[in-house]
Amino acid sequence: MKFTLTAILPVIATLLFAAGCSSTAASLDPAKYDRMSCAELNSALGDTATDISRTAISRGKVANTSVPSWLLGGERVKSVVANRDTARIEKLQQQQQAIVAARKQRCPSSQ
Repeated sequence: MKFTLTAILPVIATLLFAAGCSSTAASLDPAKYDRMSCAELNSALGDTATDISRTAISRGKVANTSVPSWLLGGERVKSVVANRDTARIEKLQQQQQAIVAARKQRCPSSQ
């Protein structure tokens, strides 16, 4: 089987794009949630859920990417990107838990 540069460029581009996107996780600062209104907490919770879903979809696409065996280090890059996405999902879940805790404390209708 003969591989050309144009055949492998989309694979490399996808992996590099996923690596760049996975490193943009927001910082976890529970104190900022104490200053938010209920509507802002609800919005933040929705945004966090969207980010978790988006990151999980990205991780799945990376994990299912077929890397040619002749591309040295391709599988390693794939696993590094998937691991970064997993770490980002875990951080977002912690953020989501902090938002839920603040919402339970401040918003009586959310219980």
